[in-house]
Amino acid sequence: MQEAADRADAILDATFKAIKPTVRWTPTYTVPAECYVDRDRTVMTIISEQRRAAFLGVVERYWKSEGYKLIDVSANGLAANFRTEDGFQLQVLIGAHGQAHFSVTTPCVEKSDVSAPSSPPAGPDHAQQQAPAPNVHSDFWSSEEPLPSASRRA
Repeated sequence: MQEAADRADAILDATFKAIKPTVRWTPTYTVPAECYVDRDRTVMTIISEQRRAAFLGVVERYWKSEGYKLIDVSANGLAANFRTEDGFQLQVLIGAHGQAHFSVTTPCVEKSDVSAPSSPPAGPDHAQQQAPAPNVHSDFWSSEEPLPSASRRA
């Protein structure tokens, strides 16, 4: 389980490095279950309604470039689910107040102890608790100016 959790952390670390301009985030829940682990991160940067499609587009393009397979997109376009070749389930969704949430669920692996994520949060740490509403302003992601259509979701 620890190796799988480390891989989930690496997927999340690389995903957040691909988001430009960068966003502030906090780890939230680590959920070890019978044979899998969920690693979750919550974005504390406000993603405006006008920039949500662009934000999701950045994430989707990165995941596709990594060879991850798109499984589903929500009817409202605010959530996407992907799968890696080695069976990790990835989800990104935009929730209330423009708050983005990421989750990586490992495939079923041999049960073991799992340590907390080793990556330091990019902001206050809300590990193992409900994160507050997004409260970090970004001149880009929080802007209410629409982007040209070429910058939107792929």
